[in-house]
Amino acid sequence: MQQNTPYTLIGGESQVNKLANRFYDIMENDPHAAELLAIHPQPMDSIRQRFFEFLSGWLGGPDLFVEKYGHPRLRARHLPFKVTPHQRDLWMLCMNQALDEVVSHPALKKELQKSFYQLATHMINSD
Repeated sequence: MQQNTPYTLIGGESQVNKLANRFYDIMENDPHAAELLAIHPQPMDSIRQRFFEFLSGWLGGPDLFVEKYGHPRLRARHLPFKVTPHQRDLWMLCMNQALDEVVSHPALKKELQKSFYQLATHMINSD
């Protein structure tokens, strides 16, 4: 594993896990994200774990998700759900707040916000 990946720059496993969980904490508690929360199956323990596993590999750390489930195929996995630009924006609201709280390096945070926005935009499948 390279030393200057986003995974290592964030702080490794514990910080990536914190980012994944903080993202879902915000989704569960911010009234603005209620619409986004409503489309997620409850309880969200397994979703939190899978998101951490995905983020681990996506950020340049251990490829935990791929090892367990194979290629993420994110767009295909999200096709059964109506994903709109508004839902992307709600997702980014939660992620940006989580990034603000977990990632201390300003340039890294800005780059991650850009990358997450591109990823979330790619999930849009409905107007």
